[in-house]
Amino acid sequence: MSAAALPQMSGHPIVTDGGLETDLIYHHGADLPDFAAFPLVADDRGRELLTRYYGEYVDIARRAGAGLQLETPTWRASQAWGDRLGYSADQLRRANRESVTMLKRLRDEAGIDPLLISGCLGPRGDGYVAGEAIDPDDAAAYHAPQIEAFAEAGADLITVLTLTGTGEAIGIVRAARAAGLPVAVSFTVERDGRLPDGTPLSAAIIEVDAAGGPDYFMVNCAHPTHIGPGLTDGGDWRSRIAGLRANASTRSHEELDAATELDEGDPAELARAQDELRPRLPSLSLVGGCCGTDARHVAAMWGDVGGSA
Repeated sequence: MSAAALPQMSGHPIVTDGGLETDLIYHHGADLPDFAAFPLVADDRGRELLTRYYGEYVDIARRAGAGLQLETPTWRASQAWGDRLGYSADQLRRANRESVTMLKRLRDEAGIDPLLISGCLGPRGDGYVAGEAIDPDDAAAYHAPQIEAFAEAGADLITVLTLTGTGEAIGIVRAARAAGLPVAVSFTVERDGRLPDGTPLSAAIIEVDAAGGPDYFMVNCAHPTHIGPGLTDGGDWRSRIAGLRANASTRSHEELDAATELDEGDPAELARAQDELRPRLPSLSLVGGCCGTDARHVAAMWGDVGGSA
């Protein structure tokens, strides 16, 4: 799919899913070492669990009269994390390809138009902690095998979630362009609206755009009250943000990392807090959730108060 064909680029409302990993762990009893959901794709029981999860968002999009974008369950399916989990490069490539195939089958049955399949990437390091600065060329080489697997399987675009710095973002954009796929870059922010490495959100977007830039930006894995302070800088850069995937909890990343129980927050309050950001995000069209959220939260974000999760 070309970038021009992405419906969110022209303002078409697009539902996306919620906090897959936290939902599966806390509500469905799934065992996801290192927060990795991609192993579920390998067997019938895991695929059934994932299909039920995604099906809830098909229902929300249908009730909202909106399009739908589903992320593959592959946030941890890159080589460094695969090594920790005992997966070879070939096994990871197969898992990434099969995750797209699984969602293609769901799309054939869903009756939603448009329904986009996004190949989901995560950071090479910890999504909550800023590590050392990453060289863009190194990032491109690292993420290329996963991106190429998505391209081979027919994903519509690439989305990288929970990035903590700009170098990795620039490299991922380069790798996606080389594979011929549209790409979205999503940063996470701390309570002050800055990236975990201290970079203002505005500066991060401007820097990545100056190096070529993705098709659009997103912000994820932060509560709306944390995202808000990052949107105070003036300028056209805010129009480059087309998507939000907020956390349910107002806790910091450090607090969430140490938590032993899920903080689900309140779906209605989360939706209200997110709505308060809309005047500063003129291009916002793709909305879903992140850690702690499930279909109840995303339904509330879409005004679907009668929808069940």
